[in-house]
Amino acid sequence: MKRHISIAILATSLLLTGCQSAYYGAMEKVGYHKRDIMVDRVEDARESQQEAQKQFSSALEEMQALLNHDGGDLETAYNKAKDEYESSQKAADDVSNRIEKVEDVADALFDEWQTEIGEISKASLRRSSESKLRETQGSYKQLVRTMKRAESKMAPVLTAMKDNMLYLKHNLNAQAIGAMKGEFSSLQTDISGLIQEMNKSIAESNKFIAAMEGN
Repeated sequence: MKRHISIAILATSLLLTGCQSAYYGAMEKVGYHKRDIMVDRVEDARESQQEAQKQFSSALEEMQALLNHDGGDLETAYNKAKDEYESSQKAADDVSNRIEKVEDVADALFDEWQTEIGEISKASLRRSSESKLRETQGSYKQLVRTMKRAESKMAPVLTAMKDNMLYLKHNLNAQAIGAMKGEFSSLQTDISGLIQEMNKSIAESNKFIAAMEGN
């Protein structure tokens, strides 16, 4: 669960004014540990992928509307599709940024965990903590693999969208639109594949969050 709004405000302030290590240290002083931050960042990454799914689907719909354009203002239809492409690019950037934040806190968490294991004097407790660390690292690696796989699907889709938008910008007429319909079929397939990969990543995020909150 997300903490109180005051913690969110503190987090924003710290991120704007200092390095990550100082941020983590200050957050820990108010009872908000790296583990909590990691769960929140995985939730944020999941939400950004859900938003990206919606945005790419919306862009696909607007491009389809443009290609099926029959009468009315062609320029208006083109601008709508272009706006959706640009919003898709922003959504993709947000996904990438959120994944980077997950990776950053994971590195800090695992480094701290490994260091603190060395401070445990009782062997049985030390072994138990080492086992839990390996288990969590394994789950995390699987999570990041699925996130990265979904992320990698975005660039080709965005490139295809950009190509289509630029081509139509220079050739905005019925003949050019007709010529793009073959390209659109491939784009539909690519976006469908992207959404499937994001669904897998979202499911893996849910699994990871449940495991972290259950421990």
